[in-house]
Amino acid sequence: MAGSDSLEMPVDADALPFDPDAVTIEDADVFGLLEPAVQQWWLEAFGEFVPENEGFFTPPQRGAIPNVHDGENTLICAPTGSGKTLSGFCAIINELYRRDREAEDGLENSVYCLYVSPLKSLANDIHRNLELPLEGIESIADQRGEEMGEIRHAIRHGDTPSSARQKMLAETPHILNTTPETLAILLNSPKFREKLRTVEYVIVDEIHSLAAGKRGTHLAVSLERLEALTAAPITRIGCSATIEPLEAVAEFLVGRETPRVSDRSTGERRDPGGGDEGGGGPRDYEIVDARFAREFDLELECPTDDLINTPRGIVQERFYRMLHDHVQAHTNTLVFTNTRSGAERVLHNLRERFDDYDEANSACHHGSLSKEVRQDVESRLKAGDLDVVTSSTSLELGIDMPHVDLVVQVGSPKSVASLLQRVGRAGHRVGQTVTGRVIALDRDELLECAVMLKKAEDGFVDSVSIPENAQDVAAQHVYGMAIAEIRPEREIRAILQRAYPYRNYAEAAWESLCRYLTAEYAGLEDRNVYAKIWRDENDPPDGEYHYEEYHVGEPLIGKRGRLARVIYMTNIGTIPDSFTCDVYTRAGDEWVGQLDENYLDTLEKGDVFVLGGDHFEYRYRRGSKIYVDRTSAKPTVPSWYSERLPLSTDLGREILAFQRDLLEHYDAGGPSRVRAWLREFPLDDDSVRAMARLFDHQCRYAGPESVSTDGRLAIEVVRDRQEYERHYYVHSNYGRQVNDGFSRLLAYHCAQVATANVNVAVADNGFVLTMPLNRKIDLEGILADLEADQVREDLRTALAGTDLLQRYFRINATRSLMILKRYKGYEKSASEQQVSSEMLLGFAEDLEEFAVIEETYREILEDKLAVEALESIVEAIDDGSLEVERQLLDSPTPRAFGLATLSASDVVLAEDESAALQAFHEQVLEELGEESVRGLSGSVD
Repeated sequence: MAGSDSLEMPVDADALPFDPDAVTIEDADVFGLLEPAVQQWWLEAFGEFVPENEGFFTPPQRGAIPNVHDGENTLICAPTGSGKTLSGFCAIINELYRRDREAEDGLENSVYCLYVSPLKSLANDIHRNLELPLEGIESIADQRGEEMGEIRHAIRHGDTPSSARQKMLAETPHILNTTPETLAILLNSPKFREKLRTVEYVIVDEIHSLAAGKRGTHLAVSLERLEALTAAPITRIGCSATIEPLEAVAEFLVGRETPRVSDRSTGERRDPGGGDEGGGGPRDYEIVDARFAREFDLELECPTDDLINTPRGIVQERFYRMLHDHVQAHTNTLVFTNTRSGAERVLHNLRERFDDYDEANSACHHGSLSKEVRQDVESRLKAGDLDVVTSSTSLELGIDMPHVDLVVQVGSPKSVASLLQRVGRAGHRVGQTVTGRVIALDRDELLECAVMLKKAEDGFVDSVSIPENAQDVAAQHVYGMAIAEIRPEREIRAILQRAYPYRNYAEAAWESLCRYLTAEYAGLEDRNVYAKIWRDENDPPDGEYHYEEYHVGEPLIGKRGRLARVIYMTNIGTIPDSFTCDVYTRAGDEWVGQLDENYLDTLEKGDVFVLGGDHFEYRYRRGSKIYVDRTSAKPTVPSWYSERLPLSTDLGREILAFQRDLLEHYDAGGPSRVRAWLREFPLDDDSVRAMARLFDHQCRYAGPESVSTDGRLAIEVVRDRQEYERHYYVHSNYGRQVNDGFSRLLAYHCAQVATANVNVAVADNGFVLTMPLNRKIDLEGILADLEADQVREDLRTALAGTDLLQRYFRINATRSLMILKRYKGYEKSASEQQVSSEMLLGFAEDLEEFAVIEETYREILEDKLAVEALESIVEAIDDGSLEVERQLLDSPTPRAFGLATLSASDVVLAEDESAALQAFHEQVLEELGEESVRGLSGSVD
């Protein structure tokens, strides 16, 4: 057995599921770290995979098990189905098993390992998966005559009944599976908190999905609070799907290092005195980078090579035939769409069009379905009982799907990371090729997907952006630490700053937070916003408030209010409540339907949307009520807008670079050269022809300078004399987040210059500014006058008074516990929270450096509108590295068709969209000349 001569096998070689003399073993040293009973269980469970792995372990396991065994913090980055979670658990189970055997009384009645998952369903799945190794090792140990006590494991989250929680105090699980929110609660539970002092390992699963949001920020601080509580440093293991940058995510996992000393009175490790303690470097860590440990078979497909002229019914018929053929050729197929309604529609059409599908062998799974329905679909999918399941995003993370051998993505998943996460659900183990098919149904998504699949092949991954210095999360944790015990202010701040998102937390931000938490602002208590903490120096021994464990004069922090613990336990967390808003006409106060609150982020006064087949102009909002006017105007915001994921900024930039390369090929050899180049991409022939035709029409109609690249921002101005409007199509292919901020910034400046309302429509590949035809602005001049260091201030001014600001203030005020969701048995609904926040907003905006207001603007600017990326674009325009090219045209160019028909892209308006696209297309063809068009369509190669 190559590379394993010294390996002592725990079982007879004849009983192995592989021939030890014929198999290369590259990881015998890793296998040798395991206890004999653990080795035997591993061989019995996974021995059949040894030949294809060239060893006992998959790549992430081979790298991670020794690290965890040695107590090294480790980020494991590997595709779904490569065994990364088990690689974390394996060394921990092995260590607990060894200690249980060696200790006279076995393991303590306390927690040794925390497993933290963003999903309850995932925690349930891992909980079940833990039973197999633990029961298997226990059985083998019994066969070997070894004494082994029970290694207990349990799950605890918000749905855990009180009887089970009480039982955990008496018989504490050695491995506890939980969620970020429940961990924060446990850290403030007086009894169970003591059970956490023995924690030595923390596994954070799906860390890529946590790091980019405030749940991850919340967890990062909880881990530092846990670290301060435990007797020894904790080994942290992060499990991530494909993510970038690895170093930043690893530092997010491990936090910052500062020296600590043990407090003799409590045994808790505390920070030494003197100054800020949060400024140390990151703790040591190792990265196991096995992102490309699996083979991928990816291809982009298109139902036709002409998505404009092919009748919509034929496109749909071909699409469902393609999908049906894929499903029939595989065992289990998982189909991802970009909206929940899309997932339901695809399943409905499959059942309507083909007799092969019914409720017994096909299903739909998304977040709006009941928990019981979702769990039933998950169990049937895991058992291999379903031929096809359609989903939006709800099955990206979570359960093992051992029988899924194909993933079909309908439309663009908007990022390489999301694509790899979704298609990674197929071939759910190392050695199986991941088979994924992406089907594009419009030309903009065709372009996105082509670049996405090529970049996935090249090993490119979109970077994740980690929120920093979130004041609402800081407010929760400072309050929680004050409730847990009276402690020095410097300790609380040091714990906060050891968390990666707060490593640069400034003195001014801390003071602003404390002013809010102590209710120093006049008028706060008049509005029922009370102090949550006190902040004072330790009195002398004869003073009223003296704490002998601290020096006299030491600034201390403690809780205010008898109900503090109850308020904290029932109100913490970062996931905002949302609600539907009732829509009424201003004339007659007639109820016309409901809108999801998320959709309101996109609406400004004057925007037109479709509801129940009718058109309405948005006027204003009062609490949970929307007031509108009926109108015959064209819609400006599609109804799917808030549900679809935005294009990642990184991928948007790659598309711009792709367009530069494509234009170079076009210049060198025309459409045939472009087609030859595109055939190097993972595309079917219809996709190649459709893309080549798109850019050929574009360049012949408006020239190559009409295409944006990484060095050019193309703008086209189109006068719509029929609607008496002027449209500015800005081809800023940076993704919807950047474009949302960019469009708001330009609309703000345009409105000042033109003294007219500017309507905005935003997409991933650009945005449209629309104003009356008699208003003309110099958009190039406005862009040239922008200053990068003024972008934040201008956007902040533009946001004042918007519904977006009102909504985010409500969310942040609730997270900051300024508005309490639950108090004295009463639960305030999201719509009631909104009413409360609107009463507070005007007052709060007048307060100087008020933490909740500042966090509201920070979150909108940095996390929602990607202001840093926008600043870099403005700077590039200013320094000349990004040139602005403007053209005046009679009709939109082919690359602007999607922007021009954005408002008509609702399902209910599908025919309108198709008609509009064909009308635009005919204008382009007329300009190009009918003869050349016939020549193009008749070409073959």
